[in-house]
Amino acid sequence: MLLLVAVGATALAVQGLYDAERDAADRSLAVAESFAHAPGTTSALRSPDPTARLQDQAEQVRKGSGVDFVTVLDRRGVRLTDSDPTLIGTKAQGVGRAAMGETFTETYHGRPTDAVRAVVPVLDASRRVVGMVSAGIEYANVGDVLRRQLPLLLGAAAGTLVLATGGAALVSRRLLRQTHGLGPAEMTRMYEHHDAVLHAVREGVLIVGGDGRVLLANDEARRLLDLPADADRRQVRELALGPDLTRLLAAGESASDEVVRAGDRLLAVNIRPTAPYGGEQGFVVTLRDSTELRALSGQAEVARGRLSFLYEAGVRIGTTLDVRRTAEELSEVAVPRMADFVTVELLDAVLRGEEPTGAVHEMRRTALRASRPGHPLQPVGEVIRFVMADTPMAAALRRGKAVLVPDLRTARDWRAQDPGGGRRTLDYGIHSLITVPLRARGVVLGMADFWRGAGSPRFDEEDVAVAEELVARAAVAIDNARRSAYSPEEPCEQPKEQ
Repeated sequence: MLLLVAVGATALAVQGLYDAERDAADRSLAVAESFAHAPGTTSALRSPDPTARLQDQAEQVRKGSGVDFVTVLDRRGVRLTDSDPTLIGTKAQGVGRAAMGETFTETYHGRPTDAVRAVVPVLDASRRVVGMVSAGIEYANVGDVLRRQLPLLLGAAAGTLVLATGGAALVSRRLLRQTHGLGPAEMTRMYEHHDAVLHAVREGVLIVGGDGRVLLANDEARRLLDLPADADRRQVRELALGPDLTRLLAAGESASDEVVRAGDRLLAVNIRPTAPYGGEQGFVVTLRDSTELRALSGQAEVARGRLSFLYEAGVRIGTTLDVRRTAEELSEVAVPRMADFVTVELLDAVLRGEEPTGAVHEMRRTALRASRPGHPLQPVGEVIRFVMADTPMAAALRRGKAVLVPDLRTARDWRAQDPGGGRRTLDYGIHSLITVPLRARGVVLGMADFWRGAGSPRFDEEDVAVAEELVARAAVAIDNARRSAYSPEEPCEQPKEQ
Protein backbone atom coordinates (compact mmCIF):
# COMPACT_ATOMS: atom_id res chain seq x y z
CA MET A 1 0.00 0.00 0.00
CA LEU A 2 2.87 2.37 0.87
CA LEU A 3 4.51 1.61 -2.47
CA LEU A 4 1.27 2.40 -4.30
CA VAL A 5 0.88 5.72 -2.48
CA ALA A 6 4.55 6.63 -3.18
CA VAL A 7 4.17 5.84 -6.86
CA GLY A 8 0.95 7.86 -6.99
CA ALA A 9 2.54 10.86 -5.25
CA THR A 10 5.53 10.75 -7.60
CA ALA A 11 3.24 10.60 -10.60
CA LEU A 12 1.32 13.62 -9.30
CA ALA A 13 4.60 15.53 -8.72
CA VAL A 14 5.79 14.80 -12.24
CA GLN A 15 2.43 15.80 -13.61
CA GLY A 16 2.55 19.00 -11.54
CA LEU A 17 5.98 19.91 -12.89
CA TYR A 18 4.83 19.25 -16.43
CA ASP A 19 1.74 21.40 -15.89
CA ALA A 20 3.90 24.18 -14.38
CA GLU A 21 6.16 24.18 -17.44
CA ARG A 22 3.17 24.30 -19.75
CA ASP A 23 1.65 27.13 -17.76
CA ALA A 24 4.93 29.08 -17.85
CA ALA A 25 5.23 28.55 -21.61
CA ASP A 26 1.65 29.64 -22.23
CA ARG A 27 2.02 32.74 -20.05
CA SER A 28 5.33 33.68 -21.67
CA LEU A 29 3.85 33.28 -25.15
CA ALA A 30 0.87 35.47 -24.30
CA VAL A 31 3.14 38.24 -22.96
CA ALA A 32 5.54 38.06 -25.91
CA GLU A 33 2.75 38.11 -28.49
CA SER A 34 0.96 40.99 -26.77
CA PHE A 35 4.14 43.10 -26.69
CA ALA A 36 5.16 42.17 -30.24
CA HIS A 37 1.76 43.06 -31.66
CA ALA A 38 1.27 46.20 -29.55
CA PRO A 39 0.84 49.51 -31.47
CA GLY A 40 4.10 51.36 -31.63
CA THR A 41 6.42 48.37 -31.23
CA THR A 42 7.24 48.29 -34.94
CA SER A 43 7.83 52.04 -35.23
CA ALA A 44 9.94 52.01 -32.05
CA LEU A 45 12.17 49.32 -33.55
CA ARG A 46 12.75 51.56 -36.61
CA SER A 47 13.49 54.65 -34.52
CA PRO A 48 17.06 55.87 -33.99
CA ASP A 49 17.02 54.82 -30.27
CA PRO A 50 14.73 51.72 -29.78
CA THR A 51 16.08 51.10 -26.27
CA ALA A 52 14.99 54.49 -24.97
CA ARG A 53 11.47 53.98 -26.28
CA LEU A 54 10.94 50.36 -25.33
CA GLN A 55 12.90 49.71 -22.07
CA ASP A 56 10.38 51.27 -19.70
CA GLN A 57 7.44 49.68 -21.51
CA ALA A 58 9.09 46.25 -21.34
CA GLU A 59 9.71 46.61 -17.59
CA GLN A 60 6.12 47.63 -16.94
CA VAL A 61 4.83 44.63 -18.91
CA ARG A 62 7.23 42.31 -17.04
CA LYS A 63 6.10 43.52 -13.65
CA GLY A 64 2.44 43.43 -14.58
CA SER A 65 2.43 40.00 -16.17
CA GLY A 66 4.51 38.15 -13.57
CA VAL A 67 7.14 36.88 -15.98
CA ASP A 68 10.86 37.12 -15.13
CA PHE A 69 11.98 38.93 -18.29
CA VAL A 70 10.67 40.70 -21.40
CA THR A 71 13.44 41.29 -23.92
CA VAL A 72 13.21 43.11 -27.23
CA LEU A 73 15.71 42.01 -29.89
CA ASP A 74 16.59 43.37 -33.27
CA ARG A 75 16.36 41.05 -36.22
CA ARG A 76 19.99 39.94 -35.69
CA GLY A 77 19.16 38.86 -32.12
CA VAL A 78 20.91 41.71 -30.31
CA ARG A 79 19.16 42.72 -27.07
CA LEU A 80 17.63 46.21 -27.24
CA THR A 81 15.90 45.93 -23.83
CA ASP A 82 16.25 43.53 -20.89
CA SER A 83 15.32 43.33 -17.23
CA ASP A 84 19.08 43.20 -16.60
CA PRO A 85 20.48 46.40 -18.21
CA THR A 86 23.96 44.89 -18.34
CA LEU A 87 22.75 42.48 -21.01
CA ILE A 88 21.57 45.22 -23.40
CA GLY A 89 23.65 45.08 -26.54
CA THR A 90 24.54 41.40 -26.15
CA LYS A 91 23.35 38.79 -28.57
CA ALA A 92 20.71 36.25 -27.50
CA GLN A 93 21.22 32.56 -28.28
CA GLY A 94 18.79 30.24 -30.11
CA VAL A 95 16.43 32.80 -31.63
CA GLY A 96 17.16 32.06 -35.27
CA ARG A 97 13.76 30.54 -35.91
CA ALA A 98 12.01 33.75 -34.80
CA ALA A 99 14.29 35.75 -37.09
CA MET A 100 12.91 33.60 -39.89
CA GLY A 101 9.35 34.55 -38.91
CA GLU A 102 8.47 31.54 -36.66
CA THR A 103 6.91 31.86 -33.22
CA PHE A 104 8.05 29.19 -30.74
CA THR A 105 8.24 28.27 -27.05
CA GLU A 106 10.95 26.18 -25.42
CA THR A 107 12.75 25.26 -22.22
CA TYR A 108 16.05 27.08 -22.75
CA HIS A 109 19.29 25.97 -21.10
CA GLY A 110 22.16 28.41 -21.43
CA ARG A 111 23.28 31.91 -20.58
CA PRO A 112 22.28 34.07 -18.90
CA THR A 113 19.93 31.55 -17.15
CA ASP A 114 17.82 28.46 -17.80
CA ALA A 115 14.25 29.48 -18.54
CA VAL A 116 10.95 28.59 -20.11
CA ARG A 117 10.64 31.24 -22.82
CA ALA A 118 8.61 32.26 -25.86
CA VAL A 119 10.12 34.12 -28.84
CA VAL A 120 7.79 36.01 -31.23
CA PRO A 121 8.86 37.88 -34.38
CA VAL A 122 7.78 41.53 -34.87
CA LEU A 123 6.48 42.08 -38.40
CA ASP A 124 5.93 45.30 -40.32
CA ALA A 125 3.07 45.97 -42.68
CA SER A 126 4.73 44.05 -45.48
CA ARG A 127 5.20 41.01 -43.18
CA ARG A 128 8.95 41.42 -42.90
CA VAL A 129 10.74 40.70 -39.61
CA VAL A 130 11.98 43.95 -38.05
CA GLY A 131 12.69 42.54 -34.60
CA MET A 132 11.78 39.95 -31.95
CA VAL A 133 10.27 39.85 -28.46
CA SER A 134 11.34 37.20 -25.92
CA ALA A 135 9.45 36.70 -22.66
CA GLY A 136 9.93 33.96 -20.12
CA ILE A 137 10.17 32.59 -16.59
CA GLU A 138 13.42 31.41 -15.12
CA TYR A 139 13.44 27.62 -14.69
CA ALA A 140 14.23 27.93 -10.99
CA ASN A 141 10.95 29.81 -10.54
CA VAL A 142 8.87 27.32 -12.55
CA GLY A 143 8.93 24.97 -9.54
CA ASP A 144 7.29 27.61 -7.37
CA VAL A 145 3.89 26.41 -8.53
CA LEU A 146 4.79 22.87 -7.64
CA ARG A 147 6.21 23.90 -4.28
CA ARG A 148 3.01 25.76 -3.51
CA GLN A 149 1.04 22.61 -4.36
CA LEU A 150 3.43 20.22 -2.60
CA PRO A 151 1.90 20.51 0.91
CA LEU A 152 -1.53 19.75 -0.52
CA LEU A 153 -0.09 16.86 -2.52
CA LEU A 154 1.73 15.39 0.48
CA GLY A 155 -1.32 15.86 2.66
CA ALA A 156 -3.50 14.03 0.15
CA ALA A 157 -0.94 11.22 -0.09
CA ALA A 158 -0.76 10.92 3.68
CA GLY A 159 -4.54 10.87 3.95
CA THR A 160 -4.75 8.25 1.26
CA LEU A 161 -2.15 6.16 3.06
CA VAL A 162 -4.02 6.43 6.37
CA LEU A 163 -7.33 5.48 4.75
CA ALA A 164 -5.74 2.62 2.82
CA THR A 165 -3.96 1.32 5.93
CA GLY A 166 -7.16 1.53 7.97
CA GLY A 167 -9.15 -0.20 5.25
CA ALA A 168 -6.53 -2.92 4.92
CA ALA A 169 -6.55 -3.43 8.69
CA LEU A 170 -10.35 -3.76 8.74
CA VAL A 171 -10.33 -6.16 5.82
CA SER A 172 -7.53 -8.18 7.44
CA ARG A 173 -9.43 -8.43 10.72
CA ARG A 174 -12.56 -9.59 8.92
CA LEU A 175 -10.60 -12.12 6.87
CA LEU A 176 -8.89 -13.41 10.01
CA ARG A 177 -12.27 -13.89 11.66
CA GLN A 178 -13.64 -15.67 8.61
CA THR A 179 -10.55 -17.85 8.16
CA HIS A 180 -10.10 -18.49 11.89
CA GLY A 181 -6.63 -16.97 11.90
CA LEU A 182 -5.28 -18.98 8.96
CA GLY A 183 -2.83 -17.25 6.64
CA PRO A 184 -2.84 -17.36 2.82
CA ALA A 185 -0.56 -20.39 2.65
CA GLU A 186 -2.64 -22.34 5.17
CA MET A 187 -5.84 -21.32 3.39
CA THR A 188 -4.44 -22.45 0.05
CA ARG A 189 -3.38 -25.82 1.47
CA MET A 190 -6.74 -26.27 3.19
CA TYR A 191 -8.65 -25.38 0.02
CA GLU A 192 -6.55 -27.79 -2.06
CA HIS A 193 -7.03 -30.53 0.54
CA HIS A 194 -10.79 -29.98 0.79
CA ASP A 195 -11.11 -29.81 -3.00
CA ALA A 196 -9.18 -33.08 -3.38
CA VAL A 197 -11.32 -34.80 -0.73
CA LEU A 198 -14.55 -33.46 -2.21
CA HIS A 199 -13.80 -34.86 -5.65
CA ALA A 200 -12.15 -38.09 -4.48
CA VAL A 201 -14.88 -39.24 -2.08
CA ARG A 202 -17.10 -42.03 -3.44
CA GLU A 203 -20.27 -40.20 -2.49
CA GLY A 204 -21.99 -37.63 -4.65
CA VAL A 205 -22.11 -34.10 -3.22
CA LEU A 206 -24.28 -31.27 -4.54
CA ILE A 207 -24.47 -27.75 -3.11
CA VAL A 208 -27.63 -25.96 -4.20
CA GLY A 209 -28.32 -22.28 -3.58
CA GLY A 210 -31.48 -20.82 -2.13
CA ASP A 211 -32.67 -19.99 -5.66
CA GLY A 212 -32.45 -23.64 -6.70
CA ARG A 213 -29.27 -23.29 -8.76
CA VAL A 214 -26.43 -25.81 -8.57
CA LEU A 215 -23.40 -24.11 -7.00
CA LEU A 216 -21.09 -27.14 -6.86
CA ALA A 217 -21.16 -30.77 -7.98
CA ASN A 218 -18.28 -33.16 -7.30
CA ASP A 219 -17.13 -35.85 -9.72
CA GLU A 220 -19.21 -38.64 -8.14
CA ALA A 221 -22.41 -36.55 -8.29
CA ARG A 222 -21.76 -35.82 -11.96
CA ARG A 223 -21.29 -39.55 -12.61
CA LEU A 224 -24.34 -40.72 -10.65
CA LEU A 225 -26.66 -38.08 -12.12
CA ASP A 226 -25.03 -37.96 -15.57
CA LEU A 227 -24.81 -34.16 -15.26
CA PRO A 228 -23.84 -32.06 -18.29
CA ALA A 229 -20.58 -30.11 -18.27
CA ASP A 230 -22.46 -26.81 -17.84
CA ALA A 231 -24.51 -27.94 -14.83
CA ASP A 232 -23.05 -25.23 -12.56
CA ARG A 233 -25.38 -22.23 -12.03
CA ARG A 234 -28.28 -24.05 -13.70
CA GLN A 235 -31.63 -24.72 -12.04
CA VAL A 236 -32.12 -28.28 -10.77
CA ARG A 237 -35.39 -28.42 -12.75
CA GLU A 238 -33.39 -28.00 -15.98
CA LEU A 239 -31.05 -30.98 -15.44
CA ALA A 240 -33.41 -33.90 -16.28
CA LEU A 241 -32.77 -35.70 -12.99
CA GLY A 242 -36.04 -37.63 -13.03
CA PRO A 243 -39.35 -36.63 -11.42
CA ASP A 244 -38.68 -38.03 -7.94
CA LEU A 245 -35.23 -36.51 -7.45
CA THR A 246 -36.24 -33.20 -9.06
CA ARG A 247 -39.24 -32.94 -6.73
CA LEU A 248 -37.05 -33.71 -3.71
CA LEU A 249 -34.39 -31.13 -4.64
CA ALA A 250 -36.90 -28.46 -5.64
CA ALA A 251 -38.63 -28.77 -2.25
CA GLY A 252 -35.29 -28.18 -0.48
CA GLU A 253 -36.51 -29.89 2.69
CA SER A 254 -34.38 -32.11 4.93
CA ALA A 255 -34.30 -35.79 3.96
CA SER A 256 -32.52 -38.83 5.37
CA ASP A 257 -31.69 -41.83 3.15
CA GLU A 258 -34.61 -41.13 0.82
CA VAL A 259 -34.34 -43.75 -1.94
CA VAL A 260 -35.24 -42.38 -5.38
CA ARG A 261 -34.69 -43.58 -8.91
CA ALA A 262 -32.35 -41.63 -11.19
CA GLY A 263 -32.12 -43.29 -14.58
CA ASP A 264 -31.24 -46.95 -14.00
CA ARG A 265 -29.88 -46.29 -10.50
CA LEU A 266 -31.42 -46.28 -7.03
CA LEU A 267 -29.91 -43.42 -5.02
CA ALA A 268 -30.04 -42.89 -1.27
CA VAL A 269 -30.44 -39.11 -0.89
CA ASN A 270 -29.68 -36.99 2.18
CA ILE A 271 -30.50 -33.26 2.24
CA ARG A 272 -29.42 -30.77 4.90
CA PRO A 273 -29.87 -26.95 4.88
CA THR A 274 -26.70 -24.83 5.05
CA ALA A 275 -28.14 -21.71 6.73
CA PRO A 276 -28.06 -23.06 10.36
CA TYR A 277 -24.31 -23.73 10.03
CA GLY A 278 -23.24 -20.22 9.05
CA GLY A 279 -23.67 -20.54 5.31
CA GLU A 280 -25.99 -18.73 2.95
CA GLN A 281 -29.51 -19.94 2.27
CA GLY A 282 -29.35 -23.25 0.42
CA PHE A 283 -28.75 -26.93 1.10
CA VAL A 284 -26.20 -29.74 0.69
CA VAL A 285 -27.19 -33.01 -0.98
CA THR A 286 -25.29 -36.29 -0.60
CA LEU A 287 -25.98 -39.21 -2.94
CA ARG A 288 -25.11 -42.91 -2.55
CA ASP A 289 -25.64 -45.56 -5.20
CA SER A 290 -27.72 -48.24 -3.49
CA THR A 291 -28.53 -50.23 -6.63
CA GLU A 292 -26.08 -53.06 -5.92
CA LEU A 293 -26.89 -52.92 -2.21
CA ARG A 294 -30.56 -53.41 -2.97
CA ALA A 295 -29.74 -56.36 -5.22
CA LEU A 296 -27.55 -57.92 -2.53
CA SER A 297 -30.20 -57.25 0.08
CA GLY A 298 -32.75 -58.99 -2.12
CA GLN A 299 -30.46 -62.00 -2.52
CA ALA A 300 -29.82 -62.09 1.21
CA GLU A 301 -33.55 -61.92 1.84
CA VAL A 302 -34.12 -64.87 -0.49
CA ALA A 303 -31.34 -66.82 1.25
CA ARG A 304 -32.84 -66.07 4.67
CA GLY A 305 -36.23 -67.22 3.40
CA ARG A 306 -34.79 -70.52 2.20
CA LEU A 307 -32.93 -71.11 5.44
CA SER A 308 -36.12 -70.38 7.36
CA PHE A 309 -37.99 -72.79 5.07
CA LEU A 310 -35.45 -75.58 5.64
CA TYR A 311 -35.50 -74.99 9.38
CA GLU A 312 -39.30 -75.24 9.40
CA ALA A 313 -39.09 -78.42 7.30
CA GLY A 314 -36.70 -79.97 9.80
CA VAL A 315 -39.22 -79.30 12.55
CA ARG A 316 -42.35 -80.43 10.67
CA ILE A 317 -41.03 -83.53 8.86
CA GLY A 318 -40.63 -86.71 10.91
CA THR A 319 -42.94 -85.88 13.78
CA THR A 320 -44.17 -89.52 13.82
CA LEU A 321 -42.71 -92.93 13.09
CA ASP A 322 -45.28 -93.50 10.35
CA VAL A 323 -43.81 -93.81 6.87
CA ARG A 324 -46.91 -92.56 5.04
CA ARG A 325 -47.41 -89.63 7.40
CA THR A 326 -43.78 -88.62 6.98
CA ALA A 327 -44.22 -88.59 3.18
CA GLU A 328 -47.35 -86.46 3.61
CA GLU A 329 -45.44 -84.03 5.85
CA LEU A 330 -42.86 -83.59 3.09
CA SER A 331 -45.57 -82.60 0.62
CA GLU A 332 -47.33 -80.33 3.13
CA VAL A 333 -44.14 -78.40 3.90
CA ALA A 334 -43.29 -77.84 0.22
CA VAL A 335 -46.74 -76.60 -0.90
CA PRO A 336 -47.17 -73.72 -1.57
CA ARG A 337 -43.90 -72.21 -0.33
CA MET A 338 -41.72 -74.07 -2.79
CA ALA A 339 -44.00 -75.75 -5.34
CA ASP A 340 -47.60 -75.75 -6.47
CA PHE A 341 -47.79 -79.57 -6.50
CA VAL A 342 -45.72 -82.26 -4.76
CA THR A 343 -45.94 -86.01 -5.27
CA VAL A 344 -44.07 -88.65 -3.23
CA GLU A 345 -43.65 -92.27 -4.39
CA LEU A 346 -42.17 -94.98 -2.14
CA LEU A 347 -41.10 -98.56 -2.81
CA ASP A 348 -43.58 -101.17 -1.56
CA ALA A 349 -40.80 -102.71 0.52
CA VAL A 350 -40.36 -99.39 2.35
CA LEU A 351 -44.08 -99.15 2.97
CA ARG A 352 -43.98 -102.66 4.50
CA GLY A 353 -41.03 -101.76 6.72
CA GLU A 354 -38.66 -104.04 4.86
CA GLU A 355 -35.23 -103.37 3.49
CA PRO A 356 -35.56 -102.00 -0.05
CA THR A 357 -34.20 -104.12 -2.86
CA GLY A 358 -32.41 -102.99 -5.96
CA ALA A 359 -35.64 -102.97 -8.03
CA VAL A 360 -36.54 -99.25 -8.12
CA HIS A 361 -38.54 -98.95 -11.35
CA GLU A 362 -41.90 -99.48 -9.71
CA MET A 363 -43.18 -97.32 -6.80
CA ARG A 364 -46.48 -96.52 -5.14
CA ARG A 365 -47.73 -92.94 -4.90
CA THR A 366 -47.84 -92.31 -1.17
CA ALA A 367 -48.48 -88.55 -0.85
CA LEU A 368 -49.84 -85.80 -3.08
CA ARG A 369 -50.34 -82.14 -2.17
CA ALA A 370 -51.84 -79.58 -4.58
CA SER A 371 -52.39 -75.82 -4.29
CA ARG A 372 -55.41 -75.95 -6.61
CA PRO A 373 -58.05 -78.56 -7.50
CA GLY A 374 -58.69 -80.39 -10.75
CA HIS A 375 -55.12 -81.32 -11.53
CA PRO A 376 -54.31 -84.28 -13.84
CA LEU A 377 -51.69 -85.93 -11.59
CA GLN A 378 -52.30 -89.57 -10.58
CA PRO A 379 -53.87 -90.01 -7.12
CA VAL A 380 -52.37 -91.55 -3.99
CA GLY A 381 -52.27 -95.38 -4.03
CA GLU A 382 -51.54 -95.86 -7.70
CA VAL A 383 -48.38 -97.62 -8.81
CA ILE A 384 -45.94 -95.56 -10.86
CA ARG A 385 -43.57 -97.33 -13.22
CA PHE A 386 -40.34 -95.88 -14.59
CA VAL A 387 -39.89 -98.00 -17.71
CA MET A 388 -38.52 -95.39 -20.13
CA ALA A 389 -34.82 -94.78 -19.59
CA ASP A 390 -34.80 -91.21 -20.86
CA THR A 391 -37.47 -89.73 -18.55
CA PRO A 392 -36.31 -87.24 -15.85
CA MET A 393 -37.40 -89.64 -13.09
CA ALA A 394 -35.39 -92.52 -14.52
CA ALA A 395 -32.41 -90.22 -15.02
CA ALA A 396 -32.62 -89.06 -11.39
CA LEU A 397 -32.71 -92.66 -10.15
CA ARG A 398 -29.78 -93.59 -12.38
CA ARG A 399 -27.62 -90.63 -11.29
CA GLY A 400 -28.69 -90.68 -7.67
CA LYS A 401 -29.35 -86.91 -7.64
CA ALA A 402 -31.96 -84.34 -8.61
CA VAL A 403 -32.88 -83.57 -12.21
CA LEU A 404 -34.23 -80.14 -13.22
CA VAL A 405 -36.64 -79.62 -16.12
CA PRO A 406 -37.14 -75.84 -16.13
CA ASP A 407 -39.62 -75.82 -19.02
CA LEU A 408 -41.76 -78.91 -19.58
CA ARG A 409 -43.19 -77.43 -22.79
CA THR A 410 -39.85 -77.75 -24.56
CA ALA A 411 -38.76 -81.05 -22.94
CA ARG A 412 -40.14 -84.12 -24.73
CA ASP A 413 -38.36 -86.91 -22.83
CA TRP A 414 -40.63 -86.70 -19.76
CA ARG A 415 -43.71 -87.29 -22.01
CA ALA A 416 -42.25 -90.37 -23.72
CA GLN A 417 -43.74 -92.80 -21.20
CA ASP A 418 -47.27 -91.31 -21.11
CA PRO A 419 -47.89 -88.84 -23.95
CA GLY A 420 -51.58 -88.39 -23.09
CA GLY A 421 -50.88 -87.66 -19.42
CA GLY A 422 -48.12 -85.28 -20.39
CA ARG A 423 -50.42 -83.37 -22.71
CA ARG A 424 -53.10 -83.04 -20.00
CA THR A 425 -50.45 -81.80 -17.57
CA LEU A 426 -49.31 -79.06 -19.94
CA ASP A 427 -52.89 -78.06 -20.76
CA TYR A 428 -53.56 -77.66 -17.05
CA GLY A 429 -50.67 -75.18 -16.83
CA ILE A 430 -47.95 -77.20 -15.07
CA HIS A 431 -44.70 -76.07 -16.71
CA SER A 432 -41.65 -76.79 -14.49
CA LEU A 433 -40.34 -79.87 -12.62
CA ILE A 434 -37.68 -80.99 -10.14
CA THR A 435 -37.48 -84.72 -9.49
CA VAL A 436 -35.33 -85.96 -6.58
CA PRO A 437 -34.62 -89.58 -5.47
CA LEU A 438 -35.30 -90.33 -1.78
CA ARG A 439 -32.01 -91.91 -0.59
CA ALA A 440 -30.88 -92.95 2.87
CA ARG A 441 -27.69 -94.83 3.71
CA GLY A 442 -26.95 -94.98 -0.03
CA VAL A 443 -30.21 -96.86 -0.78
CA VAL A 444 -33.13 -95.51 -2.85
CA LEU A 445 -36.40 -95.39 -0.87
CA GLY A 446 -38.58 -93.57 -3.41
CA MET A 447 -39.04 -90.37 -5.43
CA ALA A 448 -40.22 -86.83 -4.70
CA ASP A 449 -41.46 -84.62 -7.55
CA PHE A 450 -41.95 -80.83 -7.27
CA TRP A 451 -44.16 -79.14 -9.88
CA ARG A 452 -44.96 -75.50 -10.63
CA GLY A 453 -48.01 -74.30 -12.55
CA ALA A 454 -49.34 -71.14 -14.17
CA GLY A 455 -48.52 -67.95 -12.28
CA SER A 456 -45.31 -69.32 -10.73
CA PRO A 457 -41.77 -68.80 -12.06
CA ARG A 458 -39.66 -71.65 -13.40
CA PHE A 459 -37.47 -73.66 -11.08
CA ASP A 460 -33.77 -72.76 -11.14
CA GLU A 461 -30.55 -74.27 -9.80
CA GLU A 462 -30.98 -72.66 -6.38
CA ASP A 463 -34.39 -74.31 -6.12
CA VAL A 464 -32.70 -77.63 -6.91
CA ALA A 465 -30.34 -77.21 -3.95
CA VAL A 466 -33.28 -76.50 -1.61
CA ALA A 467 -35.24 -79.48 -2.96
CA GLU A 468 -32.29 -81.83 -2.46
CA GLU A 469 -31.80 -80.62 1.13
CA LEU A 470 -35.51 -80.97 1.86
CA VAL A 471 -35.73 -84.48 0.37
CA ALA A 472 -32.56 -85.60 2.16
CA ARG A 473 -34.09 -84.66 5.52
CA ALA A 474 -37.34 -86.42 4.62
CA ALA A 475 -35.49 -89.55 3.46
CA VAL A 476 -33.74 -89.88 6.82
CA ALA A 477 -37.07 -89.49 8.63
CA ILE A 478 -38.78 -92.08 6.36
CA ASP A 479 -35.93 -94.57 6.83
CA ASN A 480 -36.09 -94.12 10.61
CA ALA A 481 -39.85 -94.67 10.56
CA ARG A 482 -39.44 -97.76 8.35
CA ARG A 483 -36.95 -99.35 10.70
CA SER A 484 -38.86 -98.45 13.87
CA ALA A 485 -42.24 -99.85 12.99
CA TYR A 486 -43.49 -102.59 10.69
CA SER A 487 -46.12 -101.40 8.21
CA PRO A 488 -48.55 -104.14 7.08
CA GLU A 489 -48.42 -104.95 3.46
CA GLU A 490 -51.04 -103.18 1.45
CA PRO A 491 -53.10 -105.06 -1.13
CA CYS A 492 -51.51 -105.19 -4.49
CA GLU A 493 -53.03 -103.03 -7.22
CA GLN A 494 -52.61 -103.22 -10.93
CA PRO A 495 -49.71 -100.89 -11.86
CA LYS A 496 -50.46 -97.98 -14.19
CA GLU A 497 -48.21 -96.06 -16.45
CA GLN A 498 -47.73 -92.29 -16.06
